Amino acid sequence: MRKIGIMKITLTVLITVITIQLSYCQINMSDSSAQILGYWSIGDKQSYDVSYEKYKIKDQDTTSRIMIKYEIDVTVKDSTASSYTIEWFYKNYDIDTDNELIKKVSKAAEDISVIIKTDEFGAVQEVTNWEEVRDYIAKAMKPLRKELKKVPGSDKIIEQSMAIYNSKAAIEANAIKDAIQFYTFHGGAYTLNEEVSGQMQFANNFGGKPFDVDVTLSLDELNEEDNNSVIRMYQVVDSEQLTKATYEYLAKIGTFGEQMPEISTLPELTNEVWTASRIHGGTGWTTYSIETKEVKSEDTINIEERIIQIK
Repeated sequence: MRKIGIMKITLTVLITVITIQLSYCQINMSDSSAQILGYWSIGDKQSYDVSYEKYKIKDQDTTSRIMIKYEIDVTVKDSTASSYTIEWFYKNYDIDTDNELIKKVSKAAEDISVIIKTDEFGAVQEVTNWEEVRDYIAKAMKPLRKELKKVPGSDKIIEQSMAIYNSKAAIEANAIKDAIQFYTFHGGAYTLNEEVSGQMQFANNFGGKPFDVDVTLSLDELNEEDNNSVIRMYQVVDSEQLTKATYEYLAKIGTFGEQMPEISTLPELTNEVWTASRIHGGTGWTTYSIETKEVKSEDTINIEERIIQIK
């Protein structure tokens, strides 16, 4: 018994030393830097509260407000030298909107399990069970089609919701935006108060070529005592590309009818996204993240805001 007791103490000390070393690998106060890496083991689990709010401001009046709250259990299912397999389980949806149709359709994702594969650093690579996700949503929508058959506009809203899940590419681009936000900064190395700018290409939800996006990243806080850091990102979609893609999409679905206006008459569209996350240095778990998206056109602003907070 004494030998076992000594072994337990030795293992505890060893784990403490490893944890300290790993922490220093992620947050380095000597050069004011942070590297965001996932240090996870099979069975590790964290639970989160998520709120998603969407609304429109037109002529300074707020309209079309939707608030969705739900919970996510994030569990590490497998790990290798080059990847993690992580389950995102969605539950306990609470939807606040005056539109009962949207409320019913939005609850289709209740109790769904999405399996996400990341690289060894924690950056998202793919959704591995996308076919199961697609089939789950299709099954959930089937009774809704019958129930809402006589409700004007129901078919259109259901089809729009189904489109988010009808392929691997669609799911990875549109159905796991909370996970993309959660892992945004993983795999990167950042220096305090140093802005890094560049250009990336993001998916075009209208189905055309990807959009060019200007991106700026910065490490805003290093907290040695709490062993965490705060990183921010600002994204601006190429306005000309966005306006052109919107024009082509509206023409495709017949919005303009037979009288096609010149593209120059379409108001210029802008799309800006602000993301900020607090990430624990020793483990790589995101503890708090907020993302705000604003799409503007003349006197109208469409706003989406998602907050992810650890329980």
